[in-house]
Formats: sequence, C-alpha cells, structure tokens
Amino acid sequence: MSVNFVQNIDDWLPVRNALISVSDKQKLEVLVNGLVSLNDSVKIYSTGGTFARIGELLGPEAAARHLVAVSDYTGQPETQGGLVKTLDFKIYLGLLTETYNEAHQQDLQRTSAVAIDLVAVNLYPFAETVAKPDVTVELARANIDIGGPCMIRASAKNYLRVASVTNPSDYAAIIKKMKLSGGRLDLKSRFDLARKAFAHTAAYDSHIAEYLQAQSDAQMESCYTKKGA
Repeated sequence: MSVNFVQNIDDWLPVRNALISVSDKQKLEVLVNGLVSLNDSVKIYSTGGTFARIGELLGPEAAARHLVAVSDYTGQPETQGGLVKTLDFKIYLGLLTETYNEAHQQDLQRTSAVAIDLVAVNLYPFAETVAKPDVTVELARANIDIGGPCMIRASAKNYLRVASVTNPSDYAAIIKKMKLSGGRLDLKSRFDLARKAFAHTAAYDSHIAEYLQAQSDAQMESCYTKKGA
C-alpha cells in the first residue's frame, strides 16, 4: 500500500462547508449561529434529529439558504432506523481530500462533491446505555455508533484542512477564534482538535471492548432466537 505524504498546506482556512451530526445537542446554537454569522454563504450538511434541530435554530428562511440534508447531497436515502446515513463516498472524499493534491481536486469535480472544512460529531451514548440496570447485550450492540467514529477519524486525520470537533464545550472558543481571524481557523487549532478527537474515539472503543469482555456467551445468546441450521 502506498502512503500519501503531504508537504504543502494552508495555515489559516475559512469554513465554507460544515458537517454536523451530534447525539449531544447541547450548545448547538452556539456553533450553528456562529458559523452562519461569520459566513453568509456557509453550507451545513446534517442528518436526522440534528438536521431538524438546526432547522429550528435557523428558521425557515436561513435554513433554506444554509442547511442541506446529507441524503440530498449524496443522493442516497437513509436506511431504516438511520442505520446508514453518512457512510458515503462523497462524504469521505470531502473529508479526506487535500488542497494541493490535483487528483483529489479532480475527484471532487468528477463527483460534484465539496471539501468539508469542519466536522462536529459526537457519538451515541454507549457508556450511559450500558450503565442502565436493565441493559442487554443486544441493546448495547444497537447503541454502537459506526458512522460517527468514521467521520471523526477521517476529519481528525486530515487536520491539514479539516477541524474535527467532538466536544460541545469547544464550540464557543472555536467561534471566538474565527471571529478574531475573519472566519478562519489555523493549523494549530485543527491539530489540537484532532488530538481531542482521537482521544474521544479511543475512549469510546474502550468502553465497548470492556463491556463486551464482561459479558458471557450465555448473556449474549439469551437476547436472540436462532434461525436456520
């Protein structure tokens, strides 16, 4: 496998396209209203309950101008129960492309994709779910987030260009920095957010691994009716 090494990047970058899909919707108004106030042409791509909440925060007129459903962008409807929403080539192309890679830019044009500059994602509350006294292995399994960790990891890996935001407590500081810099974020900020993002997904995976290790085969099998041979 060839590894793509990068040399040329931009330090300060504007946020033109943001992808927001959060389980914890605290302080969402700080981020959304801040992004819109800083860039009247910003596009916010979102899914499910987050999409609905952002629509409420913006109001009909602003939502029509700034808010885009991920399913409309990708051309793929969400599967039943939201099982698959963001696992799409156009999404990850937008997260992983590099500014000065000509082939990447051609791929964006070929697919009519956009480069995503900021990702705000936090994950299904797995630790809180398994702390409930009536939790089953199946309930725990159903609350394992797949798309969220993938987006966090992809955006954090590409801190060269993308801000990966996983903690609502960071929203205000991010918007403040952007206000002081003409709507831009610097490389140092993106790198710091990447550190936090990988720590977030590492802790999340650790919770899952620890819970599954503590369950017996009998506890797991009791959740299901086996079909077939």
